Amino acid sequence: MAKYLLLKHYRGGPKQHPNAEAPMEEWTPEEITAHIEFMGRVADDFAARGEFVDAQALAPEGEFVRYDGEGRPPVTDGPFAETKDLIAGWMVIDVESKERAYEAAAYLSSAPGPGGKPLHEWLEVRPFMTEPPVVE
Repeated sequence: MAKYLLLKHYRGGPKQHPNAEAPMEEWTPEEITAHIEFMGRVADDFAARGEFVDAQALAPEGEFVRYDGEGRPPVTDGPFAETKDLIAGWMVIDVESKERAYEAAAYLSSAPGPGGKPLHEWLEVRPFMTEPPVVE
């Protein structure tokens, strides 16, 4: 088994599908509810297969923090990433193969959006490191 991080981006990916172009703040309450309920069903399906590890949705706001000397962590609302670069949420799965991770991401990508149509949204699939890189 290998763990993979499935990242959902706010309007991210190589080329948006027309169904994924409307930002969620333009969806109806019923469309948002259907989307969230679908995400719960996906997590339940993965759990039934023994593949689900964790999932969280993230708010679009946040700050950048870095070390700037003892006791002085600067906090800023920038650098200013484009909206498409912000992470909307994530799911961690533990699956048998990269191909299964791709299948799982495609299933997650079929979440309903406006009008109940699948979003066809891009998801970033990233494997967890199993061991630290070798430095020579």
